[in-house]
Amino acid sequence: MDNIDRRSFVKFMPALGAAGLIAAKFPPNVAAQAPTASPSPTPSPTPSAPSPLAEAYVEVTKVRFGSQIQPSQWDQIKRDLEGNVRNADRLRGVKLQNGDEPDFFFTA
Repeated sequence: MDNIDRRSFVKFMPALGAAGLIAAKFPPNVAAQAPTASPSPTPSPTPSAPSPLAEAYVEVTKVRFGSQIQPSQWDQIKRDLEGNVRNADRLRGVKLQNGDEPDFFFTA
């Protein structure tokens, strides 16, 4: 494999993909694995109530884009806006020191 040219390499790639698909169909060797304990079920987190700010964003979105959005899409929009509000709150919670600088330097 040290002196393989580009054309041979490109021809070899589909064979690797096919080998991966074939290997995925066969279960791993069960005898080689040690028995593991079954994991205990974890309770699913209960969704918290949406913040008033996220609800306000949803209302603004309904007024502005309500005619263009399908009724089935509103749940996803509400979750996305709530996530945006939570991320903004987390970012606001990070306190920067006076000496904190960006990771890059810009010179003109």
